[in-house]
Amino acid sequence: MTISQLSRTNVQALTPYQSARKLGGNGTIWLNANEYPTSPKFQLSGKDLNRYPEPQPQAVLENYANYAGVKPENVIVTRGGDEGIELVIKAFCQPEQDAILYCPPTYGMYAVSAETIGVEMVTVNQTTEFQLDLPNIKQALENNPNLKVVFICNPNNPTGTLLNRTDVLKLLETTRNRAIVVLDEAYIEFTQADTFVPEIANYPHLAIVRTLSKAFALAGLRCGFVLANPELIEILNKVIAPYPIPVPSADIAEQALLPENIEMVKQQVQTILSERDRLVKELAKLPNIVEIFDTHANYVLVKFQDGQKVFKALWDEGIILRDQHKAVNLQNCIRITVGTTEENQRVIEAIKTVGCVC
Repeated sequence: MTISQLSRTNVQALTPYQSARKLGGNGTIWLNANEYPTSPKFQLSGKDLNRYPEPQPQAVLENYANYAGVKPENVIVTRGGDEGIELVIKAFCQPEQDAILYCPPTYGMYAVSAETIGVEMVTVNQTTEFQLDLPNIKQALENNPNLKVVFICNPNNPTGTLLNRTDVLKLLETTRNRAIVVLDEAYIEFTQADTFVPEIANYPHLAIVRTLSKAFALAGLRCGFVLANPELIEILNKVIAPYPIPVPSADIAEQALLPENIEMVKQQVQTILSERDRLVKELAKLPNIVEIFDTHANYVLVKFQDGQKVFKALWDEGIILRDQHKAVNLQNCIRITVGTTEENQRVIEAIKTVGCVC
């Protein structure tokens, strides 16, 4: 028997998540992972590394709770937002019995985490306007009593669109006492829309995933959070690893969440939004573009006449974007992360050279 045959059956069949770095490319411009284009200049404080870290770094908990407008008991610190997604599935879904629901096109890790754990995946595609299909979600919940977790993303990745607030509240009512709703707010800092964090007080089954990877420009830190009512947080604390956050990560996260650095984040966000608007304006002038979708994040989803041709042409030039051609209802679409002014201009000029496909 081979090593592969010894692995779990669902793992043998698993198609792993294709992260931006895993996809490779010889890039000089990396605009495929929705990262902030430059890095903050934090320094490690020289804390001792011979001791295990705090199971939950108290200063990070308190600083993020203050930032998010909740109490520390409403927060758990995770290894990026991805661990938060996985923790909810591990805590609430019985392998080979329970199910999650998610709404493509959306972030791929909801499916990969469920499949890795051995949990059934139910999909209800978004509408053509990239909104929740509430009637079919309700039907799926009624058809499957073992459907324990619903994942939604707002702003949605990869479309950048905002979910209708009324629809989200209706979903929370529909799932009350039936399922956990995980609302992924990884990109919330880039939108003027209100966060759903205040709704935690009204919906004990609501869990909100956050991260320092995007607006805080700390993707390499791998620090995220789940915000929820204390009972839900305590359940997640039962299944998280004993020492999930390394001392250096906690050290930098603590600094990043100080008031003066949060002000810096707000300035960074405004820079990205200004550059995003310029990028959209310039892209709209190009003849080989079919549609530029309304975006509330630090990326732009663009539909081309021949997206595959454009993606490969820029890839060959070392401009690495994110191909969305195989995603539900996103044929010929490419997601472009907003970079620096120089990087964005390179993208615009490179797309111009591909020419119009008529």
